[in-house]
Amino acid sequence: MRVVDAFRQAYGEEPAGVWHAPGRVNLIGEHTDYNDGFVLPFAVPWGVTAAVSPREDLTVRISSLQAPGQEQVLEDVERAEGWARYPAGVVSTLRGAGLPVRGADIVIDGDVPKGAGLSSSAALEVSVGLALNDLYGLGLEPMELARLCQKAENDFVGMPCGIMDQAASALSREGHALFLDCRSLAGRAVPFDLSAYGMQILIINTGVHHELADGQYAMRRRDCENAAKHLGVPSLRDVTDLAAALSKLSGDERARTQHVVTENHRVEAVIGLLRAGAVQEIGALLNASHLSLRDQYQVSCPELDVAVEGAVKGGARGARMTGGGFGGSAIALVADDRVDRVRSTVEQAYAERGWAAPTFLPATPAAGARRVR
Repeated sequence: MRVVDAFRQAYGEEPAGVWHAPGRVNLIGEHTDYNDGFVLPFAVPWGVTAAVSPREDLTVRISSLQAPGQEQVLEDVERAEGWARYPAGVVSTLRGAGLPVRGADIVIDGDVPKGAGLSSSAALEVSVGLALNDLYGLGLEPMELARLCQKAENDFVGMPCGIMDQAASALSREGHALFLDCRSLAGRAVPFDLSAYGMQILIINTGVHHELADGQYAMRRRDCENAAKHLGVPSLRDVTDLAAALSKLSGDERARTQHVVTENHRVEAVIGLLRAGAVQEIGALLNASHLSLRDQYQVSCPELDVAVEGAVKGGARGARMTGGGFGGSAIALVADDRVDRVRSTVEQAYAERGWAAPTFLPATPAAGARRVR
């Protein structure tokens, strides 16, 4: 295991253990998590692996195989920079919660495509968080750990994400999607074995890398909070009469509300179809989700739109952008015998516009975070 070799080389000893946390794809339920809504993600086969040993002092040493020569030695974790803010933020947040976390030596290895919208940051947080939970006997349940990792990203990194990414990484089960109520934090595994139906989810990574901390994500969240305030409800999840709500709103707040309320309905509809074995029929809901994200939530971009349109033109049952938006990836529900055609159609559409070809990754629902050594 190369992360173990790197740990030995960096610190001259074996790590106390190795932990893995996956990235995620969100099948449907986008930008609903921070509105107390419903989401349906699943873990992907790519993730972050952390080799970790505890220390007697409070120093945290962090290095990554993806950032050679950039080890950070932190006597004060608040001084972390760049990518190291994510694991350092987890240490800081655990300590801030009164948990007995001393220092650690940490080496990271990841294969989640960065900027693809597959939650490499959550995988990094959860892998380190799970390691510290085990090494220091913190006794945190997976959802508690996910919440603390989310808090680290919110407060330490400054990214106002919802709970979905960390929960998907911490709680997912192989062969299942995770239906998560983001208010109660109740999670339920939903069987999602597409191979039994001769189908697959194809991830289309546009190669356009988003940086959500630029304020766009925060603006959307603020729009939703303001809309809920104007409607007199705790969150947009509580809107029961959409037409009446829309009549009281205008502009961005109206558009954001329409997306969030209808997206929650789409999540519930997809779960109903999956339970009924009507897998092919979820495609229309994926298409509707993308149009809503494009037109009402306004978080798509030309590269995502062309990927979705090309996939459907090539024979996908449905497709949509996934993740925060402003770049990253789209997903397509594709029959196994249509994959090559979908790929070639999307590639041709990109070539016609002079864009670099996207990359394609078949995604099968993987297991959640766990100790691997």
